[in-house]
Amino acid sequence: MVSSGSKEMLRSLPAVDELLRQEALIDAVQTYPRTLVVRAIRKVLDRNRQAILKGQLVLEQEEFDQVSLVNEILEELECLASFTLRRVVNGTGIIVHTNLGRSLLCQDALDRLQLIGSGYSNLEYDLAEGKRGSRYEHAEAILCEITGAEGALVVNNNAGAVVLALNTLAQGREVVVSRGQLVEIGGSFRIPDIMARSGARLREVGCTNRTHLNDYEKAIGPETALLLDVHASNYQIIGFTAEVGLREMVELGRRHGIPVMQDLGSGCFVDVTRFGLQGEPLVQDSVRSGVDVITFSGDKLLGGTQAGIILARKELIAELRQNPLTRALRVDKLTLAALEATLRLYRDEDAAIQAIPTLKMIATDLITLEDRARGLVEVLRANMPESIGVEIMDGSSMVGGGALPVQNLPTKLVAISSKDMSAARLEISFRGYVTPIIGRVEMELFLLDVRTLQPGDEEIIIAAANSIST
Repeated sequence: MVSSGSKEMLRSLPAVDELLRQEALIDAVQTYPRTLVVRAIRKVLDRNRQAILKGQLVLEQEEFDQVSLVNEILEELECLASFTLRRVVNGTGIIVHTNLGRSLLCQDALDRLQLIGSGYSNLEYDLAEGKRGSRYEHAEAILCEITGAEGALVVNNNAGAVVLALNTLAQGREVVVSRGQLVEIGGSFRIPDIMARSGARLREVGCTNRTHLNDYEKAIGPETALLLDVHASNYQIIGFTAEVGLREMVELGRRHGIPVMQDLGSGCFVDVTRFGLQGEPLVQDSVRSGVDVITFSGDKLLGGTQAGIILARKELIAELRQNPLTRALRVDKLTLAALEATLRLYRDEDAAIQAIPTLKMIATDLITLEDRARGLVEVLRANMPESIGVEIMDGSSMVGGGALPVQNLPTKLVAISSKDMSAARLEISFRGYVTPIIGRVEMELFLLDVRTLQPGDEEIIIAAANSIST
């Protein structure tokens, strides 16, 4: 039951029209759509109304202070007008950070997005014939050129690529896969679940840590449609282990007339051992092994936009294109434009490493990182009060994106501490800045890894630090 005091408070809430006559909100209507201003007013009024009814709000005076109410409305209006998808500063040291948008696009890709996105294009128009064409041809030629594959198809992401391939080649039949390869990827999506949705039936072989060629051979029968190899891109089993090589599996498949598919997860075109990393297979090597179908992502180690890439023999690609699921999983012109621009850079591997942000961050040496860290620390110290401590520390970066899970890259960290504020509070303050700055907290320090900082990020960090210290 509502008390008499609460009823008085409810009656004292100003009407929407009354608030719209306030000078600050009259000005707001000149900047924002009137409908948005009204929405902000109603949200604030409703929030205060609910607080009164729940006994959470008590007025010190008889009526609402309209100045305070207007300020609350302006804050709500700013929140409503803000984009939900925002740029952030990545100081975590995780290069392909799934939560922060994975790979950054290269300048060539951004230029193509501007060109293709701002005008009409031949997305599905054959310029030579003057009739309808296929959107899937735009990235196919460059993919085949780089990898040596016969045919290629691009869909919305790698999970979609896996579903499409399994549904096309093995619906209602068995797919043989090692128990040690039944991975779970981000968002709790699991290979067995994806396989079930595709209509294929899972046939597990071997043990978690050891699977032999004989295990696959014994599983092959009349219902076998496909042999599947899943690259362990986001975990590693060590110790007493055994797994079947891709060439061995291909030979087995050919003896029995059964195609072999490999899910690479995070596809890689560049040998990363030159940067001190081990164990990430090259897409080109998988193609040379003779595997029939290969799937991988476009936005992880490849360094492009989100996409699922399928490489296969021409006749298999033709089958995949005819599957009705292909339309549900198809990519738009912007994805194709950015992906093609990124792929073209791989014609010169050294140029790709310098131009593609993901590869450039992986390749950055420790001397360069130390110079960056020192420059940032010097400026921060010059602008910070004595209560704020700033120093350089050694640390480790990660590739991320489900690739090279147990390998790190040596890096330099900028460690920020405060005599007046906990590290957790510092993290919240930096994260709450107008351009959010995402770092990590360790040993009561707020840490920023300079490896993943981009041009212009230092200025944002300095401005955020100044706002926190004042």
